[in-house]
Amino acid sequence: MKKLDEIMELMADEMADFKTTILELQLLSRQLFELSIPISTEALEKNLATFLERQEIHSIERDEMLKSIDKKLTNARLIPNYLLILFGILGIIALGLIGYSSYSANAQREESFEVYRMIMESQNKLYKDYFAEYPEIHEAYCKWLESGYQGL
Repeated sequence: MKKLDEIMELMADEMADFKTTILELQLLSRQLFELSIPISTEALEKNLATFLERQEIHSIERDEMLKSIDKKLTNARLIPNYLLILFGILGIIALGLIGYSSYSANAQREESFEVYRMIMESQNKLYKDYFAEYPEIHEAYCKWLESGYQGL
């Protein structure tokens, strides 16, 4: 019997603990129902509005960045300015050298023509002097020229 009393005592303790636990659960359940937060459309709309504002700001920033890139691309050059200046200077130097070489070639040609004319004049003078000393050779030369041209 002693054991039966102990078991009954244990059961009574367990039942009391069970009852207190159930009371606590009921209390917590009531608190949970009272604490529940109903989802309202206002909160959703507010969160959606802030999200859309952030998206709009990001969209504006992205558009500005794309416009600046587009502007840079329209103003971009394939050849940098310093290369254009360098090629311009080289072109001017090349034109100057061509002009100078053509001028010096023309001057040299005129000089060589002048030298050739002087040589021809000196030879003509020698021929005239020679023919003046030997008039009979001059006459034979003239006859030879006349006969040579008629035969052609």
